[in-house]
Amino acid sequence: MNLCFPGYSIATQITGPTTVNGSEQGSLTVQCAYGSGWETYLKWWCRGAIWRDCKILVKTSGSEQEVKRDRVSIKDNQKNRTFTVTMEGLRRDDADVYWCGIERRGPDLGTQVKVIVDPGKNFLIYTR
Repeated sequence: MNLCFPGYSIATQITGPTTVNGSEQGSLTVQCAYGSGWETYLKWWCRGAIWRDCKILVKTSGSEQEVKRDRVSIKDNQKNRTFTVTMEGLRRDDADVYWCGIERRGPDLGTQVKVIVDPGKNFLIYTR
């Protein structure tokens, strides 16, 4: 779902996958694209189904430097107008609604991404 405000279409400003899957204990990567003119704005990755209440997990610095916080990293490629978010060491409780976003004056731009975490394989160890 893309956010829309009266008289302004965000769908043309930022896009991303609707759903991404990852395996428990593994990692997943989400790539979001944005329109021309947004290259130097801060990009972020936020968790929570309700836009206004979502918690920003990681944010770029305005450059192309990768920023890592806990198990999440974000890197902006301003030339290609995309930014990439990587979540590592996935846990089942990481499954949720997230947002790719761009910080700006007024309402931020954002697009919703549903993250699904597939259960890992449970290994049983038998001893005799």
